[in-house]
Amino acid sequence: MIFRAGHLEVHALRGVDIEVDRGEFVSIMGPSGCGKSTLLHLLGGLARPTSGRIFVDGVEMSVASDTERTRTRRENIGFVFQRFNLLPTLTVRGNLEIARQIQGERPPPRERLMELLEMVGLPHKVQMKPLELSAGEQQRIAIARALVNSPAILLADEPTGNLDSVNSGLILDLFKGLNRRLGQTILMITHNPEAAAVTHRRVEMRDGRVISVGGFSQVATGAAT
Repeated sequence: MIFRAGHLEVHALRGVDIEVDRGEFVSIMGPSGCGKSTLLHLLGGLARPTSGRIFVDGVEMSVASDTERTRTRRENIGFVFQRFNLLPTLTVRGNLEIARQIQGERPPPRERLMELLEMVGLPHKVQMKPLELSAGEQQRIAIARALVNSPAILLADEPTGNLDSVNSGLILDLFKGLNRRLGQTILMITHNPEAAAVTHRRVEMRDGRVISVGGFSQVATGAAT
């Protein structure tokens, strides 16, 4: 993956080749600027590689039209970021409902909404606004929002980066439960070795390359530069 700034070329990724199996929980580690977030954006269809091929659940994202990439992203992929990105003027319920409306869907029925909030342990917070919640609670609501369309794949970029150790543990336990009970495929960027230790596999990156990877592999696959 190459970014251009005037006459300069920045190689964000160099020949990355990985596979992730359905139902696998994988962590991606490496120093800042090594290409971790770029890789996640490519797998999520938020960017297109300058060369190479990327497949997500059978769709070749590297050549798919913008419409097809948007559909794949909407139907199959949920995103969780370090910054919770909740809308402060809306209640918890409103933040979950607007996630569907932005995608052109009807708001989820109350039963589904409460099911999601039960899943993250916050059904009693449904009418509260983000600034009335702790940081850990906001991140759990952000995870519920990412799951509103029941995506096959969850992409998480430093989901515990803004949290203390207690709340980080709660988020990791939630991810482990989603993976174990629902077979949720999860790719998680983290700087924290303790967070990476709960995953099935750890991918180590440096200078835009994968320098080590272990385990097995198919849902999200990529060979991008």
